[in-house]
Amino acid sequence: MLTLLPLAATAQEHVSTAPVVHKISFGYFSYSEVLHSMSDYTLAMRQLDKLRSQYDAEQKRSEDEFNQKYEEFLDGQATFAPSIRNKRQAELEELMQKATDFKQQAERLLQQAEKDAMAPLRQRILNAAQTLGNENGYDFILNTDNDALPFVSHATGEDITAKMQSILK
Repeated sequence: MLTLLPLAATAQEHVSTAPVVHKISFGYFSYSEVLHSMSDYTLAMRQLDKLRSQYDAEQKRSEDEFNQKYEEFLDGQATFAPSIRNKRQAELEELMQKATDFKQQAERLLQQAEKDAMAPLRQRILNAAQTLGNENGYDFILNTDNDALPFVSHATGEDITAKMQSILK
């Protein structure tokens, strides 16, 4: 009997150190669908569209100014003294360069404005995902956009798109 006691203790150790099997649970949602359903998204897009319109109007004004000066140059080119013709050509080149520079700067500023406008929305989505993850005991939450999740088991995963939308309305 005493010889079996160490074996029983060893068997007890093996039982207590056996790995615990954890069933993975996760949520998934369409980031784009959630983002586009947010009321703040519509407001941000309106503001960006307004800014884009202002840049477009300024670019159009600049193009019209260039076209007008170019037409004047073409009309008077034959009668201009060489120094005046050279001066006008330089002015046209400068206007063209300024227009190109403005267009590039406007694109950069619009990209930055969009990034800035979307930052709080993205943070709200991340916060909502974290809240739902904690409340529902998910191990992780996936974004289904861009074919990132071609298959999902509904036995272990839950589509939380509607929950995310209701939280973020």
